[in-house]
Amino acid sequence: MTTGVHDQGGSPGARKSFSWKDYLDLLVRAHIQLDGPIVVVWDNLNTHLAAGLKRYEAEHDWLTTVRLPPYAPDLNPVEAVWSLVRRAMANTAFDTPDDLDRILRRELRRIQLRPRLIDGCRTATGLTLAPPTPP
Repeated sequence: MTTGVHDQGGSPGARKSFSWKDYLDLLVRAHIQLDGPIVVVWDNLNTHLAAGLKRYEAEHDWLTTVRLPPYAPDLNPVEAVWSLVRRAMANTAFDTPDDLDRILRRELRRIQLRPRLIDGCRTATGLTLAPPTPP
């Protein structure tokens, strides 16, 4: 197995993200540690679509992969959060980038302190937090 350690210091030519092999190592190690099946929800990051990773997924029944559509804002509760932020900041002129930052942080904090808003953002997706039932 590869080590998945990458130089985050900005060295020229250093890898700054995980390769598909790094994701594979992570899945295998999680499976070993948890001693059970793994369900992964992948977006369309190119490393998640790599042939080697897909081949491994197909060969191991302990690994279930769910792939999101290429663009699915209706399945992403974060999109609803940003919609609330945009609505609150509509028609606002900012004098400086610091003003924008301050107001953005205030709106995010307002949402954070209102769990019902966050629950509504999740509920709007139609997704549940319960694990899928076995077939």
